[in-house]
Amino acid sequence: MTNDLQLRIVIVDESPVRAAILSEGLKEAGYVNVLLMEGRHNLLERIYAIDPDVILIDLENPSRDVIEQMLHVSREVKRPVAMFVDQTDGQTIEQAIEAGVASYVVDGLRKDRVKPIVETTISRFRAFARLRAELEEAKSQLEERKVVDRAKGLLIKMKGITEEEAYSLLRRTAMNEKKRIVDIAQSIITAAELFK
Repeated sequence: MTNDLQLRIVIVDESPVRAAILSEGLKEAGYVNVLLMEGRHNLLERIYAIDPDVILIDLENPSRDVIEQMLHVSREVKRPVAMFVDQTDGQTIEQAIEAGVASYVVDGLRKDRVKPIVETTISRFRAFARLRAELEEAKSQLEERKVVDRAKGLLIKMKGITEEEAYSLLRRTAMNEKKRIVDIAQSIITAAELFK
């Protein structure tokens, strides 16, 4: 993201008074690119069209349907989301966190709190994004390792060689063919399945 004060921030709020509190708090904090979205009709499509950097959702006294729609938006857009509510329960908080809401603020809609909440929302979103990327990388490495181990097992069985020799053969073949070891390993597994 660029300079944080240049961020495109969208406020989703059906209450003009409450939206004004958020908007004024953002402007006083120096944010210059603030947009207000009124109504919930085609909300997800409109948010995609705007492509905001941060989304602030204010739900004064939301119904279950409204909360579910806002959580759906949070899950889909993969952006920092702060949700302001007046009342809540444990289940709603849990759903919000699972949906990716970075800040869930209960009874805290004051313009002097907007800037630190936005900063916290962005920081938490970035931290979660890093963790998610690291987790995906670890999962990918684990899957690749399983593929390589399976191919080594097939080579050991078919060629009567040691594990070290099987890995060396995989590595040498990968280097010669300018491919990744996991790709060579997958080819061996696929070929072995054809000859079953």
